[in-house]
Amino acid sequence: METSKISKVFIESLNVPLEEPFRIAIGTKYSIENALVTVVLDNGIEGYGEAAPLEPINGENQATVLATLNSCSDFIVGKNISEYRSIAKILKSVFWAQVTARCAVEMALLDAYTKMLGVPLYQFLGGITNKIETDYTIDIVPPDICRSNATKLSKSGYRVIKTKVGKNLVDDIDRLLAIREGAPDCGITLDANQGYSPCDAVYFLGELEKNGIRPVMFEQPVIKSDLQGLKFVKDHTSVLVGADESVFTSADAINIVRTGCADVINIKLMKSGIIEALDIAAIARSANIKLMIGCMLETKLALGCSVHFAAGLGCFDFIDLDPHIDPVMEPFTGGPLYAAPFYTIPEDLPGIGCQKK
Repeated sequence: METSKISKVFIESLNVPLEEPFRIAIGTKYSIENALVTVVLDNGIEGYGEAAPLEPINGENQATVLATLNSCSDFIVGKNISEYRSIAKILKSVFWAQVTARCAVEMALLDAYTKMLGVPLYQFLGGITNKIETDYTIDIVPPDICRSNATKLSKSGYRVIKTKVGKNLVDDIDRLLAIREGAPDCGITLDANQGYSPCDAVYFLGELEKNGIRPVMFEQPVIKSDLQGLKFVKDHTSVLVGADESVFTSADAINIVRTGCADVINIKLMKSGIIEALDIAAIARSANIKLMIGCMLETKLALGCSVHFAAGLGCFDFIDLDPHIDPVMEPFTGGPLYAAPFYTIPEDLPGIGCQKK
């Protein structure tokens, strides 16, 4: 089998302003402050990987990611690209807490490897489909903006709208009513980002029901370590309850299965890395737990990798991979094609398919 060694590794910052501030229950972001890894093989092939840290979620920021990547770059050089799993395993044993940085390395390795093999990443991962449908997220903004945005999204073809909640219960209800008014035919998923207590989460769902709103799914209503609280919510509603920040590793996924505290597990590559995400998906599927795939604030490169992951495995009931960058500001070209609300992966582009502008 054709193989090649890694001859060079380049690390650089990746900064992109957001069109609008992105507000969730645990903070506000005004720009993307990520990092880019480029691995170069001795045959000239380049693979790209992106780290998208978000301190409230994974405890990392751009500075810590860049430091980690620079620390491990010498180890990567000289390794055979076909040994990507071995490289990932060793990096995890050393930089176990720096998962976002490790994800960028895994992404770059797999991008280069599948380019060398001449196949798109989604085909390498299983090739179930080359087309997936995403929802779109409305963050924590006033009700009139929610209503307007929901109307626009519905007219654009989105069938599911996700919205952030968990900051103020009364305001959350007002925003949900506005979204329902603006897009009456769209399904709604909720993401509290750990913002509620278990009792408040159940009360919130009850108040929505009184107003004729039944969410499709309620994601991470309580603090990530409170699996008992998560189970309390699940036991007191028929709405699907999702675990997001509660699951970073395959061991976390096993805990979700063992405690029976969630109906859905949300995989984000930036929480787990790509290799670990494959294990989490396998655990969820074996336990008949539904799967969701989500993202951080990412460019077309990391988003594209998640699209390949979801399409290759073909086992995701909920897909939350909406872009938040003005296409003019996007630092990459190529990759999966986006025509709201669908991503389509070209079958003739190997790897993730993205190139730097």
